[in-house]
Amino acid sequence: MAERPLDEKTVTTLVAEATAAPSMHNAQPWRFRYLSGERLLQLRADPDRAMPRSDPDNRALHIGCGAALLNLRVAAAHAELAPETTLLPEPDDPLLLAAVRLPDPVGGVRDEELARLHPAIRQRHTSRHPFAEKDIPEDLRTTLQEAAAREGATLSFPGPWHAETVLDLVRDAESRDTMDPDADQDLVRWTRLGAEADTAVDGVPEYAFGPRRRDGKAPVRDFSGRRPVADRGTTAFEHTPHLALLSTRGEGPADWLRAGQALERVLLEATLADLATSLTSHALEDRELRLLARDPASGIGQVQMVLRLGYGPRGPATPRRPVRDVLDIT
Repeated sequence: MAERPLDEKTVTTLVAEATAAPSMHNAQPWRFRYLSGERLLQLRADPDRAMPRSDPDNRALHIGCGAALLNLRVAAAHAELAPETTLLPEPDDPLLLAAVRLPDPVGGVRDEELARLHPAIRQRHTSRHPFAEKDIPEDLRTTLQEAAAREGATLSFPGPWHAETVLDLVRDAESRDTMDPDADQDLVRWTRLGAEADTAVDGVPEYAFGPRRRDGKAPVRDFSGRRPVADRGTTAFEHTPHLALLSTRGEGPADWLRAGQALERVLLEATLADLATSLTSHALEDRELRLLARDPASGIGQVQMVLRLGYGPRGPATPRRPVRDVLDIT
């Protein structure tokens, strides 16, 4: 029996929810193409939104697209579809990152574990605010680790010595930026100040910067850089931030896409558990520093993202491009 075609409204909704994913500096480095006759949705990288200074090998670009891919799978399961995903389906076309077929589920049974995450897609926001000095329950940590493992990645919670090493790497990255007058090129390009923040469809608007850190050790990037931003204020952040490291076994485009899917799955689970989350890739943008972020005991795995978790405000929603700007239907 022939599959029924998916209507344009359904496809548009799936892509809208996919693009709610986080990406470095909210650059939204993705495009989608839907092939109606095949019920196939392609995810492509948008090289115009790459960051040659901060992300020269497009590692973060792939992670962001992987996060969008996970959201797409969750949205499809919620729509009672059975997404079938192939990563990097055409080796001769490196910008084609994934192809997702959208058949009806066999026997009418959807993936309930994916569909369960759907409410968190719109609730998840990056928070650049202080979190409470409150422990994260062990069973919740286990749930987050299992979420990463489902997508082929590892989530670890570094002990005090390892966490301090990671924080030192973040401070090292900040110091390197201070000494390099060109280091903030990508950050300046993707931040939105003043009236531009009210009309932006991408980037990090000033209302999402959060307050300046007056005290504490939380790894929160200051998106204002050297530029003045009115009415931000300063405050104390956590002295003992709860960090988690997301790692993959390998280091390449497929690993980065898996890392992005694992990252978003962890973030959605955390959101459902009322955890606030923020991300930092500052110390990972330099390969030398990224290698130093690995578990000093095992020395294996490739750290792809540092997560900060805790109880506090979730932060505001950041803008997204209209679906018509990122989706082609043929």
